[in-house]
Amino acid sequence: MSADALFWDCIVVGSGHAGSCAALTARDSGCQRVLIVEKSPPEWVGGNGYFTVGAHRTVHDGLHDLLPIVTNVAPEAAANIDLAPYTADEFTRDIMRLGDSRSHPDVVKALVDGSRDAVQWLAERVNVPFILAFHRQAYLVNGRQAFWGGLALSVEDGGKGLIAADRAALDAAGVETWFDTAAVELVADGDTVVGLQVSRDGESITLRSAAVVLACGGFEASRDLRSQYLGPDWGRAKVRGTPYNTGDGLALAQRVGARLTGDFAGCHSTCWDANAPDDRGDRVLSNQFTKSGYPLGLMLNAKGERFVDEGEDFRNYTYAKFGRAIISQPGGFAFQVWDSTTIPWLRKEEYADDVVEKIWGDTVEELAAKLVEKGLQDKDAFVQTITGYNEAAMAFQAEQPKAKWDPAVKDGVSTQSSHLHLALPKSNWALAVEKPPFLAVKVTCGITFTFGGLAIDPETAGVVSNATGKPIPGLFCTGELVGGLFYRNYPGGSGLTGGTVFGRKAGREAAQLSGAAR
Repeated sequence: MSADALFWDCIVVGSGHAGSCAALTARDSGCQRVLIVEKSPPEWVGGNGYFTVGAHRTVHDGLHDLLPIVTNVAPEAAANIDLAPYTADEFTRDIMRLGDSRSHPDVVKALVDGSRDAVQWLAERVNVPFILAFHRQAYLVNGRQAFWGGLALSVEDGGKGLIAADRAALDAAGVETWFDTAAVELVADGDTVVGLQVSRDGESITLRSAAVVLACGGFEASRDLRSQYLGPDWGRAKVRGTPYNTGDGLALAQRVGARLTGDFAGCHSTCWDANAPDDRGDRVLSNQFTKSGYPLGLMLNAKGERFVDEGEDFRNYTYAKFGRAIISQPGGFAFQVWDSTTIPWLRKEEYADDVVEKIWGDTVEELAAKLVEKGLQDKDAFVQTITGYNEAAMAFQAEQPKAKWDPAVKDGVSTQSSHLHLALPKSNWALAVEKPPFLAVKVTCGITFTFGGLAIDPETAGVVSNATGKPIPGLFCTGELVGGLFYRNYPGGSGLTGGTVFGRKAGREAAQLSGAAR
């Protein structure tokens, strides 16, 4: 290996979206030689970002603000779209309320304040093909596309399209990637990180650099670390994305004195197809294993009991915690159930015949009998639960005949009337499950990423030293490794935006260090 190959202006560990943003920004900001180190083979490029739908939550001023950066809205179609502005205060409140106000306010502020500029940069510099997420974040109500839940932006072809855009931009900028290369040790000179030791082709190589950016994800793909931090039930969770996020970044940073912070007992998880692979995502189906239609119906566990309020809030505010609820149920699975009234509202990409196993019944009793083969332990309780739910839902409708079911708003159509109410309510979208045929799918918990991570300076994305409370010179962090941002739950679409915001900060700081070194 030539001597030149050992010296880089910036080294990024991890080829996902966050790392790509850091590497491209470093190159654009003046770094002449930027290297991405990725321990996976090339066919696993993109980290967890590849397995997303490409959703980016951002502050915006409404439809007119986002139309210039999306590719799927014809001028004549815009008049039939309802998309309210999403303010910085709303974004901040959503993160804080879902995280029990435990999120670090300065880190949250950096994410929120940088969100709109971040998606504009992705659209203009990276050529990310943004679309309005009609298929996930809007319902067609009275002839109008009504967006809900504060989230509107996705990417054409989802995470696949996002990572393809990242890779094309990196290649055009001359950023090099070493695949099948594991980061082994950060190289330090006193308190300053000055390089990275890697293992490549069986050889240990020491690389020198003015800046190292850790962007290699959390520990969600490690059964041992999941069990250690999240609890023993989490050993059976299915990995939604890359199998290579096994906590390497945390271990590397700790050995140079980095401070850990955040919710190490929390994670982003969701309702996931029970038949999906156990320890990795599927590169073809990717996010199609998500099963997020529960607000339209019911979820029952193996004992035939409901265990969450399916209508508590919009799906993108509850799915990250309902996965946790499923993993704690008997057997770690549940059944989602609908009748023919709401089945047509299910998203095709998640519930198509060639994507998920469907169990049908002409009666609830027939459905319950079939589910016994899938793990249902008490079919009588299953029937009784749905019967009781139906009675409560119909009692509400009788008492509130003007209440209108509308999946695009929190409609208040519930199970709670003055004379009949459930101990565990369904607070919105509570239609009776009574019109045959009936459909069920079996779901489990799919883990996406862990919330505990590294403490950072929110202005620079510099990793904070546990000893000094100040950033460790030469070391930065972005993506799922950032700690203190999410606790217990999170608003959907925030992760990719955060990776962009803090990746750009890290890239700019890396360029300043490399310029000073030269």
